[in-house]
Amino acid sequence: MANTAQSKKRARQNAARYAVNKQRRSRIRTHLRAVEEAIASGDQAAAAAALKAAQPEIMRGVTKGILHKNTAARKMSRLSARVKAIA
Repeated sequence: MANTAQSKKRARQNAARYAVNKQRRSRIRTHLRAVEEAIASGDQAAAAAALKAAQPEIMRGVTKGILHKNTAARKMSRLSARVKAIA
């Protein structure tokens, strides 16, 4: 349990940051799920549109420290390859 004023403030800051990061992670996962569903349906146009919407969210996750840049690049690469393979 936090005792000093500084540690209490740190606990509050960590809780607030955790909540924001949780929302960001959820938003990224939602976009990724939309791409996965579009790929599963076999509709390349929908999958490409979903991928185009997901890309900025993934990259925003990198700038905000939610994802590592190589992880984001790998996800984007694999998703675009799968979307391209639908045709």
